[in-house]
Amino acid sequence: MYSYSHPGEAKRLLLRHAVRRRRSRLSMAALAVALISGTTQPVVAQSPLPAPLTFEAALQAAEMHSAGLLAQDASARALREQAVAAGRLPDPELRLSLDNVPAEGPMRFSLDDDFMTMQSVGLSQTFTDADKRLARRARFEREADAAAATRRLQLATLRTQTARAWLARHYQQQLLALLERQRKEANLVVEAVEAGYRGGSATQSELFLARSAVARLDDRLLEARAGLNNADTLLSRWVGDDATTTLGHLPDIRQVPGTALAPVHEIEAHPQLALLDARTRVAEAEVEVARQEKSIDWTWSLRYSRRDDAFGDMVSLGVAIPLQWDRKNRQDRELAARLASVEQRRNEREEIRREHLFEVRRLRESWRSNLSRLDDYDRTLLPLAEARTQAAQAAYRGGKGSLAAVLEARRMAVDTRIERLRIEMQTAALWAELAFLIPEAYPGPDGHTESIAEEQNP
Repeated sequence: MYSYSHPGEAKRLLLRHAVRRRRSRLSMAALAVALISGTTQPVVAQSPLPAPLTFEAALQAAEMHSAGLLAQDASARALREQAVAAGRLPDPELRLSLDNVPAEGPMRFSLDDDFMTMQSVGLSQTFTDADKRLARRARFEREADAAAATRRLQLATLRTQTARAWLARHYQQQLLALLERQRKEANLVVEAVEAGYRGGSATQSELFLARSAVARLDDRLLEARAGLNNADTLLSRWVGDDATTTLGHLPDIRQVPGTALAPVHEIEAHPQLALLDARTRVAEAEVEVARQEKSIDWTWSLRYSRRDDAFGDMVSLGVAIPLQWDRKNRQDRELAARLASVEQRRNEREEIRREHLFEVRRLRESWRSNLSRLDDYDRTLLPLAEARTQAAQAAYRGGKGSLAAVLEARRMAVDTRIERLRIEMQTAALWAELAFLIPEAYPGPDGHTESIAEEQNP
């Protein structure tokens, strides 16, 4: 940060010296009273301050706080349980029946009089082909893989949003601190102009001009405090109650994982493309299920029937065979629909791959451009704004410039710093998009990263 000189510097130093001497006298007096009375106030032990919320801690807290990730874990477990069940034979069926009970005549509803009445118990079992059961099981396993891929995509989104929220709060705090410092300096200018006005060296219009500058800063402070409250709310959405604690050190936004700047083929690791690949495999598994459904499941049954003792009991053996008499309009068309679904998934995946390839290139170029702009601000624009302010102050002290020129130069310097902070905040948001493009790529504070200064492939 650059400091600003102004007409009230001498007055401010004198005031600080007087206040310091007065506080020293008061402290000595309080100590003397305590020694004379023979009593001292007990020292109250202060509770330790909470640990700062570091960037990595925020990411971990967001992952632990996420119910969406737990939901996808449960979904994957449920589908894998279904996969085991789908690979088994259907349950056998037990059948109990009363056959040939007379409904009319003198033996109506009798179970013993008519020789054709039988009490039967039967058992049937459908034998599904092993390949068909394997195909059904594979379908649920592929759906479980898709649930895991969905979790990976949610994790990437979660980390990106958490990173952006953490960075937004950091920069909102920086903006508020910058404006508060400028507000204090502007207030000292008002005090100096008021003193000059009372002494006849400043005009009333200059006094109003200085007070207007303070009022404008107050308005900006209100906006900055509202922005900080919103940033706290957004961060609490991801990390919970830790959002209001002090933040740790800012991560290096000039470096991103090498994967984000790698050649084109690395985009294949994007979590959304991985999810589309998983869904394509689900569609392919459904194709195999539809193909296996064209094979017939036979159902075998065995029945034992008890009759009157004069006739003896009976045993029946049967088999049920489905008749696929309209296969070309049922089974074949269902298989064709599944094949079309696979083609749909592949085309959707290719379209989104192209979109993400463009998006990554755009993010990368915007990030690099903003880093160059930040360097330009640090080398040129901020020093020029400081030099203009010092020149306006020197001219005002020498009687060759106006207070309006000083305040305008100070306002431009503040605006330049705020614009530089805004660009850095935008750069940090782009960095978060690149750093968490692939969840496994972000190495943390000690991992390998690629710097903007290194040679990269376009």
